[in-house]
Amino acid sequence: MTKLDSKVPEGPIADKWTNHKNNIKLVNPANKRSIDVIIVGTGLAGGSAAATLAELGYNVKAFCYQDSPRRAHSIAAQGGINAAKNYQGDGDSTYRLFYDTVKGGDYRSREANVYRLAEVSANIIDQCVAQGVPFARDYGGLLDNRSFGGVQVSRTFYAKGQTGQQLLLGCYSAMSRQIGKGKIQMYNRHEMMEVVIVDGKARGIIARNLITGELERHSAHAVVIASGGYGNVFFLSTNAMGSNVSAGWKIHKKGAYFANPCYTQIHPTCIPQHGDQQSKLTLMSESLRNDGRIWVPKKKEDAEAIRAGKMKPTEIVEEDRDYYLERRYPSFGNLVPRDVASRAAKERSDAGFGVGTNETGEAVYLDFTSAFMRYGQEEANVHGLNDASQEKIRELGEQVVEDKYGNLFQMYEKITADNPYKTPMKIYPAVHYTMGGVWVDYNLMTTIDGCYCIGEANFSDHGANRLGASALMQGLADGYFVLPYTIGDYLADDIRTGSIPTDTDEFAEAEKSVKDQIDFFINNKGEHSVDHFHKQLGKVMWNKVGMARDTKGLQDAIKEIKEIRAAFWKDVKVPGAADSMNLELEKAGRVADFLELGELFARDALLREESCGGHFREEHKSEEGEAARDDKNFKHVSAWEYKGEPADAVFHKEELEYKNIELKTRSYK
Repeated sequence: MTKLDSKVPEGPIADKWTNHKNNIKLVNPANKRSIDVIIVGTGLAGGSAAATLAELGYNVKAFCYQDSPRRAHSIAAQGGINAAKNYQGDGDSTYRLFYDTVKGGDYRSREANVYRLAEVSANIIDQCVAQGVPFARDYGGLLDNRSFGGVQVSRTFYAKGQTGQQLLLGCYSAMSRQIGKGKIQMYNRHEMMEVVIVDGKARGIIARNLITGELERHSAHAVVIASGGYGNVFFLSTNAMGSNVSAGWKIHKKGAYFANPCYTQIHPTCIPQHGDQQSKLTLMSESLRNDGRIWVPKKKEDAEAIRAGKMKPTEIVEEDRDYYLERRYPSFGNLVPRDVASRAAKERSDAGFGVGTNETGEAVYLDFTSAFMRYGQEEANVHGLNDASQEKIRELGEQVVEDKYGNLFQMYEKITADNPYKTPMKIYPAVHYTMGGVWVDYNLMTTIDGCYCIGEANFSDHGANRLGASALMQGLADGYFVLPYTIGDYLADDIRTGSIPTDTDEFAEAEKSVKDQIDFFINNKGEHSVDHFHKQLGKVMWNKVGMARDTKGLQDAIKEIKEIRAAFWKDVKVPGAADSMNLELEKAGRVADFLELGELFARDALLREESCGGHFREEHKSEEGEAARDDKNFKHVSAWEYKGEPADAVFHKEELEYKNIELKTRSYK
């Protein structure tokens, strides 16, 4: 085991980033024209990095497996993006955003990175407004804000329930400008299959053209991975079905350490699973917890009647409803962080109070009745309707809520056939975001020289639990305002290197390894589909490495995942050919990586003998059932070095220091 060097600058935390930028090496504009950068992934992190680096003068090659960068999974982010603008005058500041993020992550994130994130957050909003992103505005025309879980201020900028889509369109417009100028070469429908290391430095990738099946060699002076998270290791998650870990896992197998794989976020407000044939889950934005109240029946017999279809939630009177988050966490109520809200929903459902009419019975209600009446009364007052009936007040309130969240309500009704204006939404936790990822230092460089990792694909900013509306913030901060500075410090030594040739042994060996794996999949005479094994893995992960974990379950999971992986390599069947579009072949490579990650994930969770954030060990909880950290033994980042089998991975440690925030037990009561 070695201790990792995070390369965090010295000095006061508020000055670190400014001083660092003032002292790192630069590349002058003329020299940038002779330097190539590869970016894998064109969501908000990769797209903003590609646009910014090209604007600076670098030659950028951008790769995405979708048919367009506009299809990146960033488009699915609904609720908003955080920034410490203090437009509401409610006491927000850079320090408070920094504090909330570290506390929300249960004191398992790197202080310096989080402070920098909070510091540049305000710049993101200015950048996106200039691009024309249609953020919601208040009556006076100023940008509006709403609250998210884990905070007591309103700092989340939003565009109805389409924030990710609107931000991605702004980012894509910036990319399109550079594509038009020839500074970005865009490779749509291309998947990175391998990274190429030359003399210890990342110098290119092997990519597969997903339309023709052709393998291509692409070289560059640096490689940036911006490929998102790995939630689909659970098979069912809120992620797009194509979301995968492969780009991050390929660089991990070439020397990039993988950090905190067990830190996975379970999102509390998802539409419950409805059957074994379901292929993904749907997120209902956390923004809904601003106005929706979460409850279950106080009486088990009422919950049983609802599950049996004999009773409707609207028939349960107010005094028979348990608003359990408001009861248990009065200071934050329905806006507790995601890990806290998720465990509370599981606890109520496990205790027999769940209201799901699905196979599992697992669901709780998200009810907007109070918001309808509150907003409706305000509207009635504004319009001088002093004698408005309760029905009219509710009608007015429903219109206000529709203006704020309309597309979310519409989406819910399309999926469930229930009208959420007339009956409460049913929600239940589901896998959403991954806080773990590729280990990076302060400059966002991995343990491979010249290989960077940004956005959700890295581990750096969210600790053991990400606060809502911080994913978009981190992706755009990394791409627009951090990487463009730090990558120059490395590339300054490459101004005389010249183009990197692709006719070398390193590229040939990397291409051969990719071809060998493809040939295996196409020629293997197995009996089961890729999804057969992916679903098996997902069930083990959810049941034994999901919301709650214990020693025996994790030990069993490690054993079972090994067995699934062995069966996969023996019995997987991939129809079709390698020299054309083949979706099953694409999935096979990705599931092969998930089957390795899953075991390391469980091993990491087994080693971390504490509960923190989204990592909840049943053996380590308080008398009240809350997460119990062990700061003496586990105040560190767990970073894993690849050595072949996941069982052989070597553990490394980055000690975490908290000089600007007092370490204490999280409380939202």
